[in-house]
Parts: sequence; C-alpha cells; structure tokens
Amino acid sequence: MELENVIGLGVAGNFAHHLEQAGELEDFKNVVTEAADAPKGIFPFYLPSSDCFLGVYSIGTDLLNLPEYEANAQVEPEIAVLFDIVYDDKKKVIDLQAQKFTTFNDCTIRKEGAKKISEKKSWGLNSKGIGDKWIDIDTFEEGGVMDHYHLCSFVKRDGVLHPYGVDAPLPGYSYFYTKLKTWLIDKLNSQKDFGPLENIAQLLKQCGYPSQAFISIGATAYAEFGEKNYLKSGDEIYVVAYDGRVDDDSLEESETKVILSQKVQ
Repeated sequence: MELENVIGLGVAGNFAHHLEQAGELEDFKNVVTEAADAPKGIFPFYLPSSDCFLGVYSIGTDLLNLPEYEANAQVEPEIAVLFDIVYDDKKKVIDLQAQKFTTFNDCTIRKEGAKKISEKKSWGLNSKGIGDKWIDIDTFEEGGVMDHYHLCSFVKRDGVLHPYGVDAPLPGYSYFYTKLKTWLIDKLNSQKDFGPLENIAQLLKQCGYPSQAFISIGATAYAEFGEKNYLKSGDEIYVVAYDGRVDDDSLEESETKVILSQKVQ
C-alpha cells in the first residue's frame, strides 16, 4: 500500500522506559503532560506535498539507508495504525477511524542539538520501514483483534540474531484504544509549537487536510543489545507483530504474522 498522500505522524513516549533508554528524556523536560504515564506529544515524519525535508517519502520496504554523515541510528520498533481523519466544517479533527495496522521501524538518529523531534526522523529515501502486510482492525477497543498481538524486534549482525526491543503485548502501550484515540484527537487540534514539539493543526492545514493519517503509536523499550548498539551497514532488521495465541516463534511469513525485514545500507 502506497502512503504518498497520507500524513505520517508519530507518538513520543508511549511505552515505559523508551525515552530514558534512547537518551531523549531531557528533550521533554519542559513538556507538561496531563498524567504521569501520558505520551509526550505528536511529531511529524512525513508531510505529503511539503517542500521541506519531511516532504521526501521516506518509508521503505526492504532497505534502510543510514545518513551519509556519521550518525547514531537505532531501530524504533513500533505498531503503526492507518486512520481515516474526520473533520468538522471548520477543519477541526472530530474523529479518527482506525482501519488497519502494520509493523513499522521509526528509525531515529540520536542527533545532538536537534530542536525538534522531526529533525531526527527523516534524512531521505528509506529512512523508515514498513511491514509486509496489513491486519484489518475490527474494532479499536478491548475485545478486538489487536488484544492478542505482540510486537518484537531483532537485529542480525555477523550471522547472530539479537533481540533489539523487548517482546511487548500491544495492550501494554501506556495509551491504547479509546484512551489513545481521544488523546490523539486532542493533540491534533491543540498541540502547540513548543520545545521539541510542533503545531500539528498547522501541519494538517499545510498538507491540505489529508483524509488519512499513518500514525506510529510508540516505540517499545530496548533489549540490552538494542540499548547498547547503533545500526551499522550490513545489519538485518526484523520488526514482527504476531498473534500470541499462535505457537510460532519463527521469522517466516504466516497469515497472522506481520514482518518488516530491512537490510541496512
């Protein structure tokens, strides 16, 4: 599925300990949230039709291009959801309708001095990665298909497969289902340009009020290898969503499994 006309957004700080492990907690020291476990905010990683660097379609399928300059890049294993956006007559977002989900690598460089999160999120073609298929969402609330899914990730280096992110059930996200959707709608309308965050309502306007949003809902905590190792050329990345009711721990395709596989260039 091509997403060139779909705005790409991410949620920062929606999984316990990720920001601390990524060394990014300091970036949000002045951002006040409504609850201790609330995400920190929304950031853009792709803005269709924009003439800035975020206007480059950065989502790849099988390759990950590291920046040409020296950069500390890490996999950010995530679930991403395709939402239909519903606006009122004043172009305020009044609903997000979840359609389907897939795996996503919101690959991020740990860039000193970056003023905005988005500056760490895209550096050209194949900065990101998307899974091999989509799973339809029957209902974006408890009792639906996503209840049973887990997210895990690995990096194969020199022939050895290392866990990169922890294995996490999707309901383990700090904000999920209706709580997440309500929060997203509020931030789409009200988030200000402050600190590392940007005015998302203004970006929606600049993009011509897109009818859909591809939203990565937060990176998991890192396993030991993921926390201590940046990506390098030749690495193989796997981000996997699987149905926990199905006894299958392989990296082979199946009807219930979604796999993102990338070779680092």
